[in-house]
Amino acid sequence: MSHRPLLLLDVDGPLNPFGARFVRPRGYVTRRLRPANWSARQVPGSRRLRRGLRVRLNPGHGAQLMALPYKLAWATTWMHEANEMIAPVIGLPGDLPVIEWPEMFVRDPEGLYWKTRHVVAWAAGRPFVWVDDMITDLDVRHVAAHHDAAALLLQIDPRKGLRERDFEELERWARGLGRTKG
Repeated sequence: MSHRPLLLLDVDGPLNPFGARFVRPRGYVTRRLRPANWSARQVPGSRRLRRGLRVRLNPGHGAQLMALPYKLAWATTWMHEANEMIAPVIGLPGDLPVIEWPEMFVRDPEGLYWKTRHVVAWAAGRPFVWVDDMITDLDVRHVAAHHDAAALLLQIDPRKGLRERDFEELERWARGLGRTKG
């Protein structure tokens, strides 16, 4: 498929199930990472950041993501550091495109998730799936009203991360998109 849809990946929630506080999910490894753009002001309990941010990642996710019929890109506050710190652990190439946020965590006047407008602008009319733990129904409605191509916003439980059924849904959506191109 030469014109593959975009798969926009958030790290914290989908790839790093940070909500699984006390039990590391099966198949995940724990790394202590120090992303440069994470300041002590942004992270609750930030005294622990001196040792590094605890990130749980599944080394098998990269192969699963690469097997999907999508063009992968980062839609995460990790920005370019996702290529440097996350990609090698999960088995993704370290040169994926990155959505660069002009400002992070800025309250939207209409109550949208702060990433939503930027995601729509970055997709620039291309079909996309966005996986993130903070997506709401308001974001889904906004994308449907302001994005002319097909889009799927897949909310991921931050206690569980991407699961097998999410990969199945991503595969199913891409196959359905291919049938509608006629």
